[in-house]
Amino acid sequence: MKYVCIPCGYVYDPDLGDPDGGIEPGTSFEDIPDDWVCPVCGVGKDMFEPQE
Repeated sequence: MKYVCIPCGYVYDPDLGDPDGGIEPGTSFEDIPDDWVCPVCGVGKDMFEPQE
């Protein structure tokens, strides 16, 4: 499932991960470390919600 950043609209796609942020492709959102932040606007995981 993809997750979208509420403030900026960045979409985290587990198939792509966030290589620049140290998140390998195939990493589910739930498995991302709690200190990870949005690569676009810098907010925490708590500001993301599942994409419909």
